[in-house]
Amino acid sequence: MMKEAEVDAVLGRDPRNVHALVAKGDLRAAEGNDRLAGDFYRAALRAAAARPGEPGQAAIVQRAEAALQRISGSFEDHLEQGLSALGFPPDRRPLRFQESIEILTGRREVKLELQRPGGYFYPGLPQRRYYERAEFDWAPAIESMAPLMLKELSELQAAESDAFSPYMISDTTRPRHDFHGLVDNPEWSTLYLWQDGRPVDRHVAHCPQTFDAITRLDLPYITRRAPSILFSRLSPGARIPAHAGVLNTRLICHLPLIVPPGCGFRVGGETRQWRQGELLAFDDTVEHEAWNEGQSERILLIFDVWRPELDASERAAITALFQVVDSYGA
Repeated sequence: MMKEAEVDAVLGRDPRNVHALVAKGDLRAAEGNDRLAGDFYRAALRAAAARPGEPGQAAIVQRAEAALQRISGSFEDHLEQGLSALGFPPDRRPLRFQESIEILTGRREVKLELQRPGGYFYPGLPQRRYYERAEFDWAPAIESMAPLMLKELSELQAAESDAFSPYMISDTTRPRHDFHGLVDNPEWSTLYLWQDGRPVDRHVAHCPQTFDAITRLDLPYITRRAPSILFSRLSPGARIPAHAGVLNTRLICHLPLIVPPGCGFRVGGETRQWRQGELLAFDDTVEHEAWNEGQSERILLIFDVWRPELDASERAAITALFQVVDSYGA
């Protein structure tokens, strides 16, 4: 087996080297980290599909496929045991939730139309791009706080000049995804109040009223995955290319704080303009993109809320699911 440094050196030169990606998966599997090993095996299969017919590739692809089959079986066992322990055995699951488990594990195929989540699809939810401000009784109170939120952000920036950091940061422990040159690129940068399942205390200390107002809402507390509460900055001339989110069980909310002329936002086939201080809510598993063709930076407050169509039992089941998923390989 190749040593870690040797593998990393190859991937540094060629991030899509199939043999090196499989070797990286083998290293993680040898440590017992099947979850991360699976990420590298899947990356290897994607790379192999993009380079068909390369010498010596067939055998390494078969090995990656066999490893993924083993990992898949182990994961399904873990999922069933964990959900049952949390009170959601197969005979006590909401129907749509059970369908979502079958989609997640590949036992059921689904034709996705507008929604194209990268990680988890919950069936039976409306195919909508945007939700309207009038649908949320809490929207007026949040909108009224926009000037105060901008003031708190300004005070934070004055105290911590480098508080914003690129939204996408390279991570050598995971397969590399460049995403159109935005990795480590400060043109799209963020400042988190809540990240990876916990508050960012040093930022919350400067934005207490912003944090209090948002955390009073119906946020999906789903392990480290959600919610996110952050300020998002897009530099003049920057563009976030079309992409889709990972979970269709939530909505993403934008509260625009600074919006220069020349900014725009598209979800699916519909483009809307941000209006300063007016909530914009959308399903981020629908393909979307953003741009700033203005002369100054654009800043939003971003947070996520539960999809209103999900009842309490479904929300509890989804939360339990990801508690089990994120314990896998931990």
